[in-house]
Parts: sequence; C-alpha cells; structure tokens
Amino acid sequence: MMSGLLPRRAWLAGGAAMAALPAVARAQAAWPAQPIRLVVPFAPGGTTDLVARLLTQGLTARLGQPVIIENRPGAGATVGSAQVAAAAPDGLTLLMSNVASQGVAPSLYRNLRYDAVRDFTHIALVVENPVVFVANPRFVPRSLTEVVRFAQEAPRGLDIASSGSGSTNHLLIVQFGQATGARVNHVPYRGAGPAMTDVIAEVVPMMSDSLPSAAGHLRSGSVRGVAMASAARHPAFPEIATFREQGIDAVSNSWFGISAPAGLPAPIVERLSREIGLVLADPAVRARFAEIGATVGALSPAGYADFVAAEVEKWRPVVLASGAQVD
Repeated sequence: MMSGLLPRRAWLAGGAAMAALPAVARAQAAWPAQPIRLVVPFAPGGTTDLVARLLTQGLTARLGQPVIIENRPGAGATVGSAQVAAAAPDGLTLLMSNVASQGVAPSLYRNLRYDAVRDFTHIALVVENPVVFVANPRFVPRSLTEVVRFAQEAPRGLDIASSGSGSTNHLLIVQFGQATGARVNHVPYRGAGPAMTDVIAEVVPMMSDSLPSAAGHLRSGSVRGVAMASAARHPAFPEIATFREQGIDAVSNSWFGISAPAGLPAPIVERLSREIGLVLADPAVRARFAEIGATVGALSPAGYADFVAAEVEKWRPVVLASGAQVD
C-alpha cells in the first residue's frame, strides 16, 4: 500500500509546488507560448525591414513560434521604438533597434518619449553596414565633385532623399553639405523603400541609403552608386569609390539589433541571445548578409547595451554640429 501511495504523494507535492510558483515564473518557463511581435520602426523595403526578415526566418524555426514583423514607421524610427518601450516586458514584443532610434534620436529629438538605454533591454547586435550615396542612372553627375558642382549651379540646390530624419543616412547628407559647401536639401521619407521608389522614378535624383537596402537596386542597375561611406572600398561593390577617395573625409555606418522593453526577465534574455547567435552563425545566413553588404555582429546582451550607450555619446557632437533638431 505504502509503495503505491508515496509516488502519488510526491506527485501531489510537486503539483502544489508548481501551482505555488508566481504566474510570471511559470510564463517564463513556457516562453514563448504564443507568437512574438517584432516591431520594425520603418516602412517595408528598407534595410531594417530586410535584416528583420532574414533574421526572423531562422528565429521562428528555433523558437517554435512565429516571429511576426510589424512595420511601425514614423519620426525617424522613434514612433515604433516608443511603442516597444511602453510594452509589457514579457518577451512577446521586440524591437528592431537601430542607429537612428537608439543612437541619433536622443540628441536629435527635443521631446523624445523614451530613454534609448534605460527604457530597453538590449539583447543582440545583428549587423552593421556602410551608408552609400546612390543616384538615378539618368542623373548626369557621376562623381562627388560633379555632384557638388551641380548643387552649386542649380537654382534651388540638390534634393537628396533618405529613410527619415535622424538616420545616419540623413546625417551623412548634412556632413556632405558642410564639408563641400554644396546646397543640398534633405528630403526625408518614412523608410528607405518609399525613398528608393522615388529615386528610381526620378522624383528625387539622389539618395543616401544603407547598403543592404540599396544592394539589389545597384546590382539590377535601377540606381547607380556615387560614393561609399566606408573606410575602404566594399568587397561586395568594389567599383564604388569611397568618400575619402573622392576628397571628403566621411565614414558612416548603420547598425541593427534586437531589443525589448526594460525589465525583460533574464531567462528570456539569455534564450533570445542564444537563439539569435545560432541563427547568425548559420553559413547560409552569413553568406546572404555578406551578399547585401552587411557584417554580422557578435555581442552579448551586456556588450550590446554598452554599445548602444556608446553610440548615444558618439552621435551627440555630430548632431549638435549639424544644427539639426526636431520637436
């Protein structure tokens, strides 16, 4: 009799102990028990969106739940970022964090609705890549020298599009104008996709863009590379001369990572960091990123948090020098 009762008592005790666990602890143990929302704070078609889609394919398979991309563009990536900062820290809402929303915005926006460091749990750096100036193939100037001449001679200067105010793409346009004296007019869009559409349609002649979102258009010939803002010519596009080669000392990179609301429980942070690392270690994923000109990142959650904090300080003097401010 006793031998039959002991296992039952042990089972009942175990069930009682499990029931006594806080609901949050039980939820963490089962995470993720439902689909995960990844907020991309730009319109579809840009680098942020492209990186997110490449990452979520592998992450969905590894987590066993769909990772659903939700595009929330607006105000230089700050609209979607603010929504994530205000969300519950349950691991079901993530952000495709980036240099615009986390690095530049704290200095650019006077009334930013979040702290780029304290209001997020920063989990993983995904990729970094250079910024590139591209033009419609029918735009006559071929080099930066010719672009400067055109901008100085045109009655109202030269329009150059970007994915939005506060991006490194935007700030490179500002730096270009300051370094050359060229009359350039920044034309902000709600993402790189809509901006690129208008460059191809000749609505605007040029664009400052992150290399991954421009890569396919460069290869197809729908746009032409004018200058790459990398320290040396990029191996994926060696035919595009750098800014430095063309006499302008400008190097500009974009970066993209995964963040969540502040207070995300450590077990979920660790799981996400591990699974993202495994996705990025896949040779096929790395090859695809290399093909579009992106370099895979490799930082722990603590390392990524330190990286974001350093980027806030790095971009502060650049934004101040540019004179750009947004209410």
